[in-house]
Amino acid sequence: MQILETLFYFIITLGVLVFVHEFGHFIAAKLCGMRVDRFSIGFPPRAFGKTFGDTDYCVSWIPIGGYVKIAGMIDESFDTEYLSRPPEPWEFRSKPIWQRIIVISAGVIMNILLAFAIFWAITYLQERTIRLTTRIGHVAEATPAADAGLQEGDTIARINGHPVANWEDVLREVYLEAAGSDISMSIMRGGTERQVTLKKVDLTDPNAGGIGILPAMTDLTVGIVEPGMPADRMGLKPGDVFVSIDSVRVRDDQKVRNLIKSHAGRPLAFEWKRGDQLLSGTTTPTSDGRIGISFGLHYYGPSTTMRYSLVQAFPFAVAEMGTVTRVFAYQMGQLITGRTPFSQSVGGPIKIAQMATQSAEMGLFAFLGFMAMLSISLAFLNILPIPALDGGHLLFLVYEGIFRKEIPVKVKIGIQKAGFVLLLAFMAFVLYNDIRHF
Repeated sequence: MQILETLFYFIITLGVLVFVHEFGHFIAAKLCGMRVDRFSIGFPPRAFGKTFGDTDYCVSWIPIGGYVKIAGMIDESFDTEYLSRPPEPWEFRSKPIWQRIIVISAGVIMNILLAFAIFWAITYLQERTIRLTTRIGHVAEATPAADAGLQEGDTIARINGHPVANWEDVLREVYLEAAGSDISMSIMRGGTERQVTLKKVDLTDPNAGGIGILPAMTDLTVGIVEPGMPADRMGLKPGDVFVSIDSVRVRDDQKVRNLIKSHAGRPLAFEWKRGDQLLSGTTTPTSDGRIGISFGLHYYGPSTTMRYSLVQAFPFAVAEMGTVTRVFAYQMGQLITGRTPFSQSVGGPIKIAQMATQSAEMGLFAFLGFMAMLSISLAFLNILPIPALDGGHLLFLVYEGIFRKEIPVKVKIGIQKAGFVLLLAFMAFVLYNDIRHF
């Protein structure tokens, strides 16, 4: 039963993302007057499908990705038969370069729009909790807040001269209104008002913890637990509250990361709460200092809820897109520079299926949020300048636009074949990596 449930969420998640991506190529090609020969979910060989008009709509056997075969274009099928005939007006090669660029980019654009639409819908449909406090419950070490002298128990009254009445006001002023510049805070400490200045805040590193403060009455919790990783083997579950690590009380995620990283490859003792139950265990972080978790916050103080109109929800969706994009870009940078091992950072169909199931168990909005983040990841990966991906095709077109001539067909096919072999090798690796960590 568990396997069927996991398979179901995998098909839903990947099916929606691939369909939306390929539909972007499909509809852009149609609008530009191009003939589409095949719309496939999955890579060849073809499994089953049906032809309507000029297009074969089908499902193919390799269950990662998909493709749209556009007449007059060298793609994953490596079909060059059309080259023996004069160009037809409905072929890809007959269209101006700006239309071809739109068609190639449309899949990535659709994935970005899907992610934005999901974040917008979640903000609109889900009640937003307003934490009715501006009192600081924790100040993380070596952060702008600590450097400025903020302390646990301080109450924030104004930020850059603007009064703040709740923690959401604090977040808005810090991360939307003043991000990238110095921040002036008026705080109350022991009945006395004080002024502190936080130096220019750099929010490009999502693991830096922002300015380094948490509201009072807030616990650090476990978010997603990666299957097969040390945290999973120890027994941590989503929603568990961190108490201590190596007998050190922990309140912020950066301190947890530092403790785990400093014990890479060595046993580390944890204490956590699940409801009223105090639990403990020991696990060994991976060689790169990970145990396979994300972090969350549980606020248990006074609060109220709000609902936003479609217009009001828009800026929140924009902010969420920006945050997720920065996180993914940072992680890609860590991977490219070798700071994060490749085998620990990539996941294939098994890992996607497990995380989709786990997010679904946390609720509909958590599942949709996971789908949105995966959609952004898919957009990023597809736009990389690698042959056989959208970014590779786009690179060909950029070359053609700059030098006013097309890359020779034999060269293009050779590059495409090399890219496709590389893509298959990557798929094989991530599948092996999934099985190894299953």
